[in-house]
Amino acid sequence: VNIMAESKASITIRTRKFMTNRLLSRKQFVIDVLHPGKANVSKAELKDKLATMYEVKDPNSIFVFKFRTHFGGGKSTGFGLIYDSVENAKKYEPKYRLIRTKAGDAAKAGKKK
Repeated sequence: VNIMAESKASITIRTRKFMTNRLLSRKQFVIDVLHPGKANVSKAELKDKLATMYEVKDPNSIFVFKFRTHFGGGKSTGFGLIYDSVENAKKYEPKYRLIRTKAGDAAKAGKKK
């Protein structure tokens, strides 16, 4: 499945290996981002584009990670998850990813003193 989103800066987002995981109540896929002339694309920008592509109500239920820029630039590949709700995301996502996206409680995850 190739779904594309275009912006002013000619960023193209394609998803492949799209799978609906009913057990974890999420959609999971590999993301290919074409960004000629740019070093990379921010995860926040990717989340916004994916939210419009897949008509997600709350962008906080989208997680993108493991991005690698290909040699020579212009293309990055990573992994994406879209949970059915933020509650399911908090239930199934690892704590470090929740803290990274500010969805979890950072105070609880701090070091003990």
